[in-house]
Amino acid sequence: MPPATRQALTATITVFALAISFVLFTSHNNTANATSVGAGGYLDSLPGAGPAGCGSIGSNARTFVTANAPAGGVPTNDWWSSLLWKRNDCTGSDNLSAHPLSLKATTSGLGVDYPTTPTITGSATTVGEYHFEHSTDFTIGVAGLSATAMVDDWSDWTVKASWANAGRSLKTTIGHGVPFVYAEASGGDAQLTFESAPTVWSNSGKTLGVTINGHDYALFAPTGAAWTVAGASISSTLAGRGYFSIAVLPTTPQSSNTERTNLLNAFAPYAYSFITGTNVSWTFNEATSRLTTTYTFTTQAREGSTTSTVAALYPHLWKNLASGTPIANTYISPRGAMRVLTNITSFQTNMAYRGVLPELPAVGMTGADLTTLNNELNAAGAGDPFAGFGNDTYWTGKGLGRAARLAEIADLVGNNAVRDKMLSAIKSRLTDWFTATPGKTARVFGYNASWGTLIGYPASYGSDQELNDHHFHYGYYIAAAATLAKYDPAWASPSQYGGMVDVLIRDANNYDRNDRRFPFLRDFDIFAGHDWASGHANFFAGNNQESSSEGMNFDAALIQFGQATGNKTIRDAGIFQYVTQAAAIAEYWHDNTNSNFPAAFPHNTVGMVWGNGGAYATWFSAEPEMIHGINMLPITGGSLYLGYNPGYINTNLQEMRTVKPSAPAVWRDIIWEFQALSQPDAALQAWRSTSYSPEEGESRAHTFHWLRNLAALGQVDTGVTANTPLYAVFTKNGARTYVASNRSTTQITVNFSTGVSLTVQPGRTATTGAITWQGGSGPGTPPPTDPPPGGSNTFFVNTNALSTTAGTSGASAAISSAGGANWDGTPHNPVTYTACGFTGTYDSSKTTQFSLGVDAGTGVGAGVQARISYAPTGSTYTRTETYNYFATDPVNGWETYTQGAGQRASAGSPQSFSNGCIRLEVWNAIGNVATSLRVNDGQSKIVIPFTPA
Repeated sequence: MPPATRQALTATITVFALAISFVLFTSHNNTANATSVGAGGYLDSLPGAGPAGCGSIGSNARTFVTANAPAGGVPTNDWWSSLLWKRNDCTGSDNLSAHPLSLKATTSGLGVDYPTTPTITGSATTVGEYHFEHSTDFTIGVAGLSATAMVDDWSDWTVKASWANAGRSLKTTIGHGVPFVYAEASGGDAQLTFESAPTVWSNSGKTLGVTINGHDYALFAPTGAAWTVAGASISSTLAGRGYFSIAVLPTTPQSSNTERTNLLNAFAPYAYSFITGTNVSWTFNEATSRLTTTYTFTTQAREGSTTSTVAALYPHLWKNLASGTPIANTYISPRGAMRVLTNITSFQTNMAYRGVLPELPAVGMTGADLTTLNNELNAAGAGDPFAGFGNDTYWTGKGLGRAARLAEIADLVGNNAVRDKMLSAIKSRLTDWFTATPGKTARVFGYNASWGTLIGYPASYGSDQELNDHHFHYGYYIAAAATLAKYDPAWASPSQYGGMVDVLIRDANNYDRNDRRFPFLRDFDIFAGHDWASGHANFFAGNNQESSSEGMNFDAALIQFGQATGNKTIRDAGIFQYVTQAAAIAEYWHDNTNSNFPAAFPHNTVGMVWGNGGAYATWFSAEPEMIHGINMLPITGGSLYLGYNPGYINTNLQEMRTVKPSAPAVWRDIIWEFQALSQPDAALQAWRSTSYSPEEGESRAHTFHWLRNLAALGQVDTGVTANTPLYAVFTKNGARTYVASNRSTTQITVNFSTGVSLTVQPGRTATTGAITWQGGSGPGTPPPTDPPPGGSNTFFVNTNALSTTAGTSGASAAISSAGGANWDGTPHNPVTYTACGFTGTYDSSKTTQFSLGVDAGTGVGAGVQARISYAPTGSTYTRTETYNYFATDPVNGWETYTQGAGQRASAGSPQSFSNGCIRLEVWNAIGNVATSLRVNDGQSKIVIPFTPA
């Protein structure tokens, strides 16, 4: 399958993909141990297929990395990833879209190009693409050098490539926005090989100005050296000093020799200030809601004293510069004009953060509309929230996302039954995925130390073998966890399952440079301002990303999870990515100023951004609704950035109608929700009058909620900010409605930049201004994981609780090792399961019975022990029964531990129950190995000696 596809494949293809994934992960020897993270954890090796490529790279991610490179997880999902992760070209790389340069590693060295003319396919009524294709102007090498290209170093947006063989070597440093190639050579003359003889227009000995294919370059040799031009070859001994640089100049074929010479002279002072590192840092000022991002260059003066440099900035950067004035000349790039700063060691951008919401306030939900919403909520809550969703990470995520939207809006209108059912389902599913036990192969995450990655199994769409789309998949998990954290902060704490949420965040976009388990900001291209979907980037067009909106879903999830858990580091990392990526999407997917796409490209939006261009297409469909909609979904309270420019929304939808004049036939709800950010009344009317099938991750309830409330609120107002991350402002008929949400346990007062203040109670969302409203419930009161026990005295051990209903998807719970100590009779790190709300009469003719599936794998000497306790009124456990431990065998496979082992001790007398609780504790009494308990499929259960009321 293509590497970045996710959405809406046919059922047949989806089932086939899942079947292939199942074969891959079950074919491995599942001997992984579990690493604990709070109450959860992950396997310390992969239970299924992992990354693959040339040579031994599958087992050794550093196969094409030198010993000089930084330690820790290797970068993937970058513009230069094919240099490290070789799959098509096992000695070089695919095309590297650095901008303004395009580069390609071969055994001879580094091919250099400055593509300025796009290749365009398609028409205004068909799919189409534009690409600034690589066509090597010249190759940088060393005489006699032929070697495999290696990675010698990397930083936030630069990489150093290395070649070495037979006493000859070459190293080149290249980067996003870097018009220079900095080179080091030894063992032979530096050599530039052209396809034809270049035109030399300036020659001062060590500095040469040449033109090839209409592109102007400046060549800088060390002092004392000179360049020798011989037809299509230019060489230099470098006077034995071993370094040189080459710069592409921001000229056009119409530039005069004087202009070329002036630019060469302007760049010359920085030719020997070699970039050795790049670094990004960000600061979020909550009081002013402004994000300041600093992009820093580290350099080494190879001669002279200049340590400043030159940088070419993409539109999302130069349009938001905090200071500095670019020169007049610009570079052509697939992202539009790149403007140039000279004599810098850093630059800053300053951007407004305009807020996200857990969900839109229910300001329009009154009377018949409230009845309609509740009817839709009740219909959505009638069945299994995950029915119809696949078991892989992506489709599990889609199901979690849908359930989280339903929980949020149900809470806002007081439909607690639906809210609690969705929260219970989210909690159960996330806890299952975040629990790892030896031998578990499904709904589990595994870590690969060589690659520095965490992969969920079953994987999908290349998330395992290609490390595709981790931010897409995991963003849904994090968003659902953010919703759950409001109601169950204990679950979301680091000591429980919040630690696993943090590990998922770090895998996709690690915000902590000191955590070497994962690369820094894996999926987020720091200089380009957006994510990349492909892990390896082995394509002629570089890397790619289709669903920019699912990348934003990840960013918004970080903001909300960080806010809900009080972790400002996570929150601010999310704000950095959200604000930066929103600006990049507006420029490079939507081109909402009509200034970045090539003039001849007949579309005003793209479904996919490629390293060297863009495509009005998707990996999976040519339907225009999907080409447009893939950069809209999922619609959430984090989607308001799509409404920053209402006029562009109309343009985007008109483009879709140009390609397909008839009304949308698929993903109608997604299109209406996008339309509602500009024309809410028309979108709402379309929903009321049209029969449709919801998009897989959407519900009729949420779509109606979104459309009806935007019809009341109006359009997003980008001119107002607030001093809290969870806010938004809307304008309708010139009147503003101010909105804020409070995820904390104390009252807050939100101050808006217009001077308006809004007090928000704990757990609530509130509005003021044109509409005054509040809704939602207080935080910290988790709903029951399962319905009250009701009329049964049989309790099944499910993923995280006892329930009178058996689970349907078997899983394993990890029981910690006894650590060589003797805990016989005394619970030590037990796994604990509880059910409350039981009312019944004690039956003295019966005794407690239980049947527990346990397994120690091949471990020797473990003894699993159980204690069952009773709290007749739910407050104090007055009766405990401890059973003799069960000695497990050293053979893989489930064994059955029952009350037949005998009761070791008991305390207290049985009493009849009135809303009482039953608790099961299981631990290892002896041994040095961890064991497993079977849960969630009915195999493990307790039968209590009580007659239900």
